[in-house]
Amino acid sequence: MGHWRKRQGQDRYFRQAKEEGYRARSAYKLLQIQEKFQIVRRGDVVVDLGAAPGSWSQVLVKLVGPQGRVIALDLQAIEPIAGVTTLQGDMTDPEIQSAIVEAAGGRADVVLSDAAPSTTGIKLRDHVLSIELARAAFGVARRLLVPRGNMVLKVFEGEDLPPLIRDVKMAFHPVKVHTPAATRNESWESFIVARGYKGTPSGHDS
Repeated sequence: MGHWRKRQGQDRYFRQAKEEGYRARSAYKLLQIQEKFQIVRRGDVVVDLGAAPGSWSQVLVKLVGPQGRVIALDLQAIEPIAGVTTLQGDMTDPEIQSAIVEAAGGRADVVLSDAAPSTTGIKLRDHVLSIELARAAFGVARRLLVPRGNMVLKVFEGEDLPPLIRDVKMAFHPVKVHTPAATRNESWESFIVARGYKGTPSGHDS
């Protein structure tokens, strides 16, 4: 544990998050994705899945401005964030999905998922769980997104990733797989950055 704390203390993004008031260093992953891909615009309605402890929502509320809206969901309770609607529950639960739709006012411009499974240390198992979470978030996005909306999904690399990317490409264009500079060197996570939702019938007509 002491080694872990020491490594955190030496991590410049960890230190920067402390200094700038973000709840976690993961804020810089989203900031870097935004800088490269311009996923979020002023006035957008954004759904943040797997949001605890809330660092992405902290970034998002600044990006969307007072005319925008941020809805944050996690299995864990999220400490309140000014300007953010926080929900607690499972993104695959139909009742929770209905609550997201209601909070979003019916549609969203952007759906983001930084959700990750509780890791087991068994790489294949963790990868499979990660892809299951990403597919769940993909399903939420297809239900909520306006045509030409944007989506970001966190994934762990592995053999089930290419089929997921193919499915995302059926619904979005363009689609990129990106690893932000703020990602730890030992991490095997990446992000599917999908723009231009095609508004396929399996989305909003369901």
